[in-house]
Amino acid sequence: MFDAVLFDFGGVILTSPFQAFADYERRAGLPPDLIRTINATNPHDNAWARLERSESDLPAFAREFEAEAAVLGHRVDGTEVLRCLQGELRPRMVAALRTCGQHHATALLTNNFLTGDPSWSSGGSFAAVIELFDVVVESSQVGVRKPEPRFYEIALQRLGVAAERAVFLDDLGVNLKPARAMGMTTIKVTDPDAALDELGALLGLQL
Repeated sequence: MFDAVLFDFGGVILTSPFQAFADYERRAGLPPDLIRTINATNPHDNAWARLERSESDLPAFAREFEAEAAVLGHRVDGTEVLRCLQGELRPRMVAALRTCGQHHATALLTNNFLTGDPSWSSGGSFAAVIELFDVVVESSQVGVRKPEPRFYEIALQRLGVAAERAVFLDDLGVNLKPARAMGMTTIKVTDPDAALDELGALLGLQL
């Protein structure tokens, strides 16, 4: 029934940054969910979107994000926000990726940015995991990002599969919606174990 399994990175393969955002907001005396509110404001053209399409660099992002927070009446350290993105690998999810790769094509679909940090794509802690994927689509490389439909089209084209033959896992509903509209089967990763149980049932695999 399915030819490919597509995974998000942060929040799926890696732990979610949302807890780190909440911890920073608490330390800084900021309202809960402020960072997510800023990210959701003008989501296609804000500082975060521009960074993930490689239209700005890290210092520019920090300035722009701080300015967006100021418009909402708050002082935020953009550099600290970036530090919140350092997640940890989820062992069961990595094991499931290996199992899926034995039976299906796999792809990584990630909104990311170029930092010069080798831990992302080569020579670092994530390198062995990145190499497990048949296809890697990074927003910083292709110039579009989730939830733009073109991002998913690129992934499907590189995999050589139809949307109806693909399963996509992401932790954000806004990223799943266009994939589902294209015909993909989608799984929202809120509880990673529950998501893998759902994926295993769809694929007929023990994950």
